[in-house]
Amino acid sequence: MTDLTLILAEGATEPTAFGLNATVWVSIAMLVFLGILVWKGVPGAIGAMLDKRIAEISKQLSEAEQLRLDAESLKAEYEAKLADAAKEADEMRARADAEAEALIAKAKADATALIARRKQMAEERIAAAEANALSEVRTAAAKAATDAAAKLIADKHDAAADKALVDQAIAGVAKG
Repeated sequence: MTDLTLILAEGATEPTAFGLNATVWVSIAMLVFLGILVWKGVPGAIGAMLDKRIAEISKQLSEAEQLRLDAESLKAEYEAKLADAAKEADEMRARADAEAEALIAKAKADATALIARRKQMAEERIAAAEANALSEVRTAAAKAATDAAAKLIADKHDAAADKALVDQAIAGVAKG
């Protein structure tokens, strides 16, 4: 490779101006350009622009941090509300269960009382029917006995026997 560089270098000479080659001229131009930039205050303007951009980014970061804090606060608030709502729902469910159990117990008690009242009413009706039937039987028996006694009396007693019974009853009243 060094042979190739030597071969190329032998036949070609680098152009120079005032004895300086192109690399030196580019370096001088760059130094002059940088000097003009410094003289015109470009680094300060760039610094100010960068400072302004840094301030904007910092402001955006602080706003983002504030928004994050607000979001976390809202999240905590809604989580608390959700927990309260869940607790309230559990309490409502417990109250509803207790009310349902109370209603069931009351319904059972009411049904038992209704059954007892109806049973007592049925027993009273049966007793009344028995008493009525017994009364009817007694009335029928008394009527039959009265009818039989009247027939026996009519068959066995005549006017003389009646007179003797009346006299006997009057005598019993007079003694008494």
